[in-house]
Amino acid sequence: MNKTETLKDGSPVVIRSLKVEDLDKLMAFYAALPADDRKYLKVDVTDKNVVRRRILLTEQGNVFRLVGLVGDKIAADGMLEVREEAWQKHQGELRVIVAPEFRRKGLGLLLMRELYFIAAERGVRMVVARFMRPQEDARRICRALGFREESLLPDYVTDRTGQAQDLVVMAADMNEFWNELESYYHATDWQRCQ
Repeated sequence: MNKTETLKDGSPVVIRSLKVEDLDKLMAFYAALPADDRKYLKVDVTDKNVVRRRILLTEQGNVFRLVGLVGDKIAADGMLEVREEAWQKHQGELRVIVAPEFRRKGLGLLLMRELYFIAAERGVRMVVARFMRPQEDARRICRALGFREESLLPDYVTDRTGQAQDLVVMAADMNEFWNELESYYHATDWQRCQ
């Protein structure tokens, strides 16, 4: 996949599949994130071997990674992991992170829309997102896109500093997720740029 889109501010962005050759660009993207953003990520993105292994997971067929490139710089990273277990085959876990300077420009929504299309092709009926409780902005965005908070597990995970954090699990039916994505996309002036 490789397509050029336009951000809310009129800037072009290329949305495409992540490749192993992108490792150094992805490491630069993660290194430029504020420490508070990295603190709550699921894996240690400062470890190049961990990041390489995560990229290689895409070769197994149930993990899909997309990046948003502005020029030759990665500005956003998105992932959809489709469950393999029989009782969770209808679920896909969604993760998106956008560089601070590209937030509120629609890049995260563009990635989510493309990940939605991949999930729909794979027969996913429910998308799930997991957050540590302090990630309030990310949870607010998911609520606006039709996600509901399904559970809260106290002190269930630890952040990068080793501090225990509550895990918040959010979920959205694919139809509701699409309706909210479309509603937001078409209700803004941004839609006229497309």
